Amino acid sequence: MITLATGVLLLLFSFLGGKDELFLLLNHNLGIAADGFFKYFTNAGDGLIWVPIGLYFIFFKRPLLPLILSAIIFSTLFVQTGKKIIYPNEARPTAAIEATTQNPIHTVKGVTVHSNNSFPSGHTTTAFSVFLLGCLLLPYRYFWLIGFTAACLAGYSRIYLAQHFPLDVGAGMICAAISVYLSLGVQRLFKQQQMT
Repeated sequence: MITLATGVLLLLFSFLGGKDELFLLLNHNLGIAADGFFKYFTNAGDGLIWVPIGLYFIFFKRPLLPLILSAIIFSTLFVQTGKKIIYPNEARPTAAIEATTQNPIHTVKGVTVHSNNSFPSGHTTTAFSVFLLGCLLLPYRYFWLIGFTAACLAGYSRIYLAQHFPLDVGAGMICAAISVYLSLGVQRLFKQQQMT
């Protein structure tokens, strides 16, 4: 629920305050340490993270494999539909906003800044999908706090690295929440078929 609410708030603030203005507000240079941290931590939302997760469930938690596979499929479908069909070639911040001395866009050295296919953020969708699945599957009571913080940092990294608008990050959170919700339905159907 917190993921969905946060995503909706980011969309709301983007529409009310302007997506460019909210991006410029959040895309500040926080120094060399932040540059290094976000340059690498953004990989927490890379689609490759699904490979070890998928392998783990194939070998050790096979009954839950429909949940994981459907989360991967739904999240990928939502992101790619947004990027390629609903908002094809949507400009990313550096292509959409004219940088000025009053409104500089912070970028990080060594990070290739993309120019299109902005909406929604795939890294954010992946990070939050993994977080939500972790909340469902891990027996640790306080995982949600650590997981939510890590997923938020992965989402914020996309803004900090000038790859996405906050609007894209909010949409990624919503895509993740819907993907995991639908995946739970797939898992229930699979379990019911196993019982009959």
